[in-house]
Amino acid sequence: MNAFPTSASSAPAVQSVSDGLRGTRAPAPGALGVARPRIEGADKVTGRVRYAADQPMSDLAHGWVVTSTVSRGRIRDIDTSAALAMPGVLGVIDHRTAPRLNPRAAGLYGPDDGLQLLQDEVIAHAGRPVALVVAETPEQARAAALALSVSYDEEPHDTDFSLDHPAARPVAVRPTLPLFDEDANVGDADAELAASAVVVDERYRTPEMHAGAMEPHSTTAWWEDGRLQVIDCNQGPFLIAQMLATLFSLDPKQVRVRAEHVGGGFGSKTLIGPHQILAVMATTLFQRPVRVTLTRSQVFQTIAMRPATDQRMRIGADADGRLRAIDHTPAFELSKLTEYIEYCTELTKTLYAATAIRTRLTAVPLDILPPFSVRGPGAAPGSFALESAMDEVAERLGMDPLELRLHNEPAVGPVSGLPFSRRNLVACLREGARRFGWAGRDHRPRTRREGHLLVGTGLAATSFMAGAFPSSASITAETDGTYTVAIGASDIGTGARTALTAVAADALRVDPGRIRLVIADSDLGPAWVAGGSRGTTSWSWAITEAAHKLLAARSDDPTLPLTVSAETRESLGKVSRMERHSYSAVFAEVTVDPATGEVRVRRLLGMFAVGRVVNPLLARSQAVGGMVTGLSMALHEEGVRDPVTGRNVNGDFAGYHIAAHADVPDVEADFVPDYEPGDPSGIKGVGEIGAVGTSAAIANAVWHATGRRHRTLPIRPDRVLEERPER
Repeated sequence: MNAFPTSASSAPAVQSVSDGLRGTRAPAPGALGVARPRIEGADKVTGRVRYAADQPMSDLAHGWVVTSTVSRGRIRDIDTSAALAMPGVLGVIDHRTAPRLNPRAAGLYGPDDGLQLLQDEVIAHAGRPVALVVAETPEQARAAALALSVSYDEEPHDTDFSLDHPAARPVAVRPTLPLFDEDANVGDADAELAASAVVVDERYRTPEMHAGAMEPHSTTAWWEDGRLQVIDCNQGPFLIAQMLATLFSLDPKQVRVRAEHVGGGFGSKTLIGPHQILAVMATTLFQRPVRVTLTRSQVFQTIAMRPATDQRMRIGADADGRLRAIDHTPAFELSKLTEYIEYCTELTKTLYAATAIRTRLTAVPLDILPPFSVRGPGAAPGSFALESAMDEVAERLGMDPLELRLHNEPAVGPVSGLPFSRRNLVACLREGARRFGWAGRDHRPRTRREGHLLVGTGLAATSFMAGAFPSSASITAETDGTYTVAIGASDIGTGARTALTAVAADALRVDPGRIRLVIADSDLGPAWVAGGSRGTTSWSWAITEAAHKLLAARSDDPTLPLTVSAETRESLGKVSRMERHSYSAVFAEVTVDPATGEVRVRRLLGMFAVGRVVNPLLARSQAVGGMVTGLSMALHEEGVRDPVTGRNVNGDFAGYHIAAHADVPDVEADFVPDYEPGDPSGIKGVGEIGAVGTSAAIANAVWHATGRRHRTLPIRPDRVLEERPER
């Protein structure tokens, strides 16, 4: 399994004929397609909802994480005497006293030493947890943690990332990994580049980026009747329960994980983290409930971030704009502790037709925190490189960037050769251009001015993989005519409760008011995580299948109380193999002050093809939020490391800049008619596609305003600043 941040809903109106399956008709709308507010919305805005760190618990102790101040080395000594003498302190857990973890516990990509916390004295990266202080109150735990004395034998570290790094190595993408395909090698890329009338050969760079969810990570763990109980904030309770069971060598039935309300995730709450592992260690040793809540600084130090990328993109085209070759070699930084794939080549292999397409993923192992999926993983930095380079091809050809993209629309998967289940990118481009007023654009750069400001517009096309993964669900027909629907889904703030209630009502042919949804509990059985824009599709498939079984079983006596369950692994295996994607086109208008270097985004317009709508209100919110993420990526976000110490120097919201309300004056998101024929409800994911493509659209608009290309994100004022003209 792989994981990324997810959607709560999908796109709008339906369309009757599929590009991939002619004659496939969308079902008539029922409970789906209706804009409804979130079921729990009122409770959230009035403060009645309790998040993981808010849950009341008797006899609760608190753990405070102590992290390494060096980037590589070994712990020489930990002096706990002062801390243990302080009021309220119950104990200190470090590598000498911690419970032993299963050394064979693996992550999604194989062996994962990043999970082996407090098992030895080795320090592999700055911010690595070295101890947990446990006390009666969080204040006492914090004070004792500050009194803990840790000494190190420091060793040379390497955090200097580049595509040219001597340790750079090819990534062996295993086709068995969900969501990933092997590198592409179609046609003769070198020969096609040599024969091209125009060749763009440039490097595009993106920095480390952090998820920065509003709710910091928090876990409360305790033992009850021989079972490990965990209240947590995560994107997949069943996955977290399985990982905890493996790490602590427990029977999976001994572990129950609940995550009723989650204050955002963006991928950072997909996998297990130090707060969960340390909380379980502490409750096992001290035999009472223990809560571990990370500070904002500790989140930056210990929770996986999006890795930096350095991507070489070569595109060759004929004089008429036909693409002859796309050669994409992205490098991404990697921890020496574990494997991970930042799949930057996804769009390169599906977005445009070209005679030759070659991709070569490259990893650079460094002494850093293990990175992982952050909203739009791989696709977000990959689209910045691809769509910036496409804009440069159009510039060199003197061609409209919109027409260049339309000119290279593929009939089948450019690398796979498979048919598209449905491909509505052209509709997104054309309708977006119409609404944005693209037809009146002078494609020459630096031609629009408003006083001292330079004005420019840009666009980017994009796609994001779609589909479903195995999940299970159960439905109980109650005697009062209502239905209880249970599924191990996680609502990370996207509105999954509301969306899945509509899906269940539609499948059962009843009003949504008759549905009671139970989610976010590992005891409910296997379910895909809220990630990869596959949450809603995977959960909806299971709910729909269970509903059909229930209706069939009650056909003789509709009043009969009954519970049925469904697991979708078998039915998913029968789906025809096709390329399945969501699509979008993002248009941006910016102003640039050449004297100060300030870039302002005036307006963003996104047109999306994301399957049948579940809830238009939630879908628009997801799309807008994604575009704001892309704006933040383009202009603000940048994890910075001190080259001497290797430590993150802006690991808080004061130093790590993100988009604020003033940065987003006008964002419009809408949907073209779409329907996914391979899905029983016709839906796709909408959670991440808004974040993919937006940074390139803004960067292209900055070039149009200034005539200068920015191939490194973020587009900071110091990178834009121009010398004042002499008077």
